[in-house]
Amino acid sequence: MPAHAGTHAEAIRMPGMGSRIRGNDSANPMYNSGLSNSPHWNDHMSAQDKLNALGITLAAPATPAAAYVMYVQTGNLVFLSGHIAKKPDGNPWVGQLGKNIALEEGQAAARSVAIDLMGTLKEACGGDLGRVKRIVKVMSLVNSTPDFTEQHLVTNGASELLGEVFGDAGKHARSAFGVAQLPRGTCVEIEMIVEVA
Repeated sequence: MPAHAGTHAEAIRMPGMGSRIRGNDSANPMYNSGLSNSPHWNDHMSAQDKLNALGITLAAPATPAAAYVMYVQTGNLVFLSGHIAKKPDGNPWVGQLGKNIALEEGQAAARSVAIDLMGTLKEACGGDLGRVKRIVKVMSLVNSTPDFTEQHLVTNGASELLGEVFGDAGKHARSAFGVAQLPRGTCVEIEMIVEVA
C-alpha cells in the first residue's frame, strides 16, 4: 500500500470541476492533445499560467500522516507519496465507489488529488513547475465495492487535469486498482512519478 498524504470517449462536465473524459484515453483526441476543452490555451502558456487560468491555487504539501516523506528525488525522477482525496474544507473525501459515491463524484475526488499532487511536485521542483519534463506514471487506488469496475474512469479525473496543465508532458503511463478500503475511509488515493530537469 502506498503512503498517503493529508486532495472510454465521452466528455462530461461538472459545475466548477471542468470536463471529465469517459472512454479509452488513448482514443480520446482531447486527452491526446493534452489540452481538454480549453480554447484559451496557447503554446506559450506555462503550467503555472494554465493553473492560474483554471483558478487553481496549489497549497503547500501536507504534513505526512505516518512514517514517510511526501516525496523522494533520485536522479531526475521524483516519487510522490500517495495523496488521499480531500474535500474543499480539507477533510477526507470519505466514501466508496459503487456504494455511496457516484462515478462523477469519484472523478471530482481524483481531480482534487491531482491538485494536491501538483502542490507537492511544485515544492519538489523548488517552486518552478517549468522543471517538469514528463509525468511518467500515475497509480490510482479507488475505494470500491467488489462489483464496481470503473476505476479507470474515476482516475480520468486526475489524468485529464494533468494533461490540461502539462500538455504533452502530462501524458503518462497509468494503473488503476479497486481496493477494499483506504486510509481514513477516503475514496481515492493516487501516487505519481515525475521526471524533472
